[in-house]
Formats: sequence, structure tokens, C-alpha cells
Amino acid sequence: MAATTLQGKRIAFLAADGVEEVEYVRPREAVEEAGATVELVSLKPGSIQAFNHLDQSSTYDVDVTAADADPARFDGLVLPGGVANPDFLRTDPDAVGFVKAFFDAGKPVGVICHGPWTMIEAGVVSGRRMTSWPSLRTDLTNAGANWVDEAVVTDNGLVSSRKPDDLPAFCAKIVEEFAEGRH
Repeated sequence: MAATTLQGKRIAFLAADGVEEVEYVRPREAVEEAGATVELVSLKPGSIQAFNHLDQSSTYDVDVTAADADPARFDGLVLPGGVANPDFLRTDPDAVGFVKAFFDAGKPVGVICHGPWTMIEAGVVSGRRMTSWPSLRTDLTNAGANWVDEAVVTDNGLVSSRKPDDLPAFCAKIVEEFAEGRH
């Protein structure tokens, strides 16, 4: 049954250069294995450069830019981490608006590691219980979130995790939340 859990669902992955490769690849594999169609949304056409911590890794082809992507076409969103990736995204008005649209529509979102930086910029973390890479604790708390140190936290369709070690729990939970749909 797991192979068809997300049949007919379209999931956006919003990422830019500097994305932590495993935080992009593993969740993408999980939602595709569950039957979803995935599109990589980024800041510019072409490809993005992934990293394995501080070392360059593979590149990934962009399907659509944030400026041209229609959030209404997607059933859910994943925001992988890496330090540079969300820092680039949070300075781009189209990327920030894309993220905000998912929250405005009550659509499920998964975010890991440094990914919440883009959510903070979108103004969507206040009042939410969530986790992240530990260095974002102050940022999230200052933005009104209730930060906790747990492997995976779910709050009304938002799934957050801290780091690559949390990926098994994160991947299972995003598939579950995407299957449930709008919250």
C-alpha cells in the first residue's frame, strides 16, 4: 500500500545552491516511492549544486523557478536544509511568497535542519511547535515558534526535523502528512 499512498499528489521541493544533498535526496525518494510526483523548484533555471556538509556533491536539474511556480499546483512542500540553501531562498521574494502560499492554503510542509530560515522570512512560524538544527533555536524562538529538541515534530501539517540522522522519522512523517492533505 505504501507505494500508492501519495498517488496523484504533486510535491514541491524548494531548494537552491548549497542544499544538503541527503536532506533533498532521501525525502524525495520517500515521497516518490509512495507514489507522488516531485518537482524541484529553485531560484533560477538550470541546476542546483548540492553539498555533503562542506564538500560539493551532485547537481540536480530544476523543474521550475519560484517566480514561475504556481503553489496551487502542489499538494505539499519540502524545504531541505544546508546552510547556504535557505539563506539564498529567504532573500528571494518569489521563494518566500511560494512558501507562504502553502501555509495560507493549509497545505502540509516538511522542513529540516536550516530550512526554517525561509519560513521565518515568510512569517509562518509564530505559535508553531517545531524543531531545527540547534543553531536556529534563537531565530525560531525570536520569530514566535515554540522550539523543541526532538527528532521529528508535527504541528498541524508542519513536519520539522533537526538533522540528517532524523531522516528516517522525517521521511515517514512527511509521507503520512502529505497523504492526509490540507490541515
